[in-house]
Amino acid sequence: MKLVSFLNRDKGQAGLLMGDNIYELSATPVTMQYILDNWDESIAAIKTVAEMGASGRVSGIPVHAVPLLAPVPHPTSCRDGYAFRQHVASARRNRKVPMTPEFDQYPVFYFTNHNSIIGPGAIKCMPDHFHKLDFELEAAIVICKKGRNIKAAEADQYIGGLMIMNDMSARTLQMEEMLLNLGPAKGKDFATVIGPWLVTLDELQQHETAPKPGHIGKSWNLAMRCWVNEKQVSAGNLADMDWTFAELIERASYGADLYPGDVIGSGTVGTGCFLELNGTGKLNDPDYKEQWLQEGDTVVMEIEGLGRLENKIEREDKEFSILAQKKLTAEK
Repeated sequence: MKLVSFLNRDKGQAGLLMGDNIYELSATPVTMQYILDNWDESIAAIKTVAEMGASGRVSGIPVHAVPLLAPVPHPTSCRDGYAFRQHVASARRNRKVPMTPEFDQYPVFYFTNHNSIIGPGAIKCMPDHFHKLDFELEAAIVICKKGRNIKAAEADQYIGGLMIMNDMSARTLQMEEMLLNLGPAKGKDFATVIGPWLVTLDELQQHETAPKPGHIGKSWNLAMRCWVNEKQVSAGNLADMDWTFAELIERASYGADLYPGDVIGSGTVGTGCFLELNGTGKLNDPDYKEQWLQEGDTVVMEIEGLGRLENKIEREDKEFSILAQKKLTAEK
């Protein structure tokens, strides 16, 4: 099933997407958080709505007639993993540093700003964000029941569904913080895009495939692509994840409670950002011209089975700069 959040009569609510129509889930509008907090009961009710919609007993709302929000508009938290070895290895090669062996020993993640989640539409950026503004092509899951110390072998049952994620990155802000061995923080907290809908695991069964050798959990053979201004810049596959979402859940839940509404991203697929693409280009050609996102650019991401997520880069009407406030150490 495909679940959406949308604006209806100026209020956000959740619905079921079938074909080109959204079906309301009850006489009283419910939110995605309500569905996640009451997952088993809600899924049973949604299946009934699906049957009624398919038989014509209830009418839907044309999907293009209402604004779509992020499927999970207000996550209880948002973590982003580092699960694709190809991306990590390429980025390190481009910096002329060896691949870190720790990548193959355990999965890692960082916390990003769960209050900066957005869906399809405009991405508002401040002036400092345009210093090497980047996209990151990823997938994400949402947790649908509370758990703690969850073993990877059992973790897939905590996944409510999958969706596309664009982990927007302001690279100059990111890199200046990481010189202090902290971050990425300000390089990431202005916008994380998810959408256009949440796809439950039952709808993805035909795409399931074995995880990488030595790993545990579900994996899906889903092609991933990204276009900037209608030019394709990235291509990969969700099955290329080395660490599975189940293994990320095991790591995240160790000594910590996970809650319905927690979002966990996969990390960037190989070729899935300009930082990696620029580094590879310059490694192969010293005259390679770097590319970064600019005001007015359109970013379209597509993952097979998960839909197509489109955003436009817009500039906020503010000239405030924190980069300009850096204090320089006087030369001695």
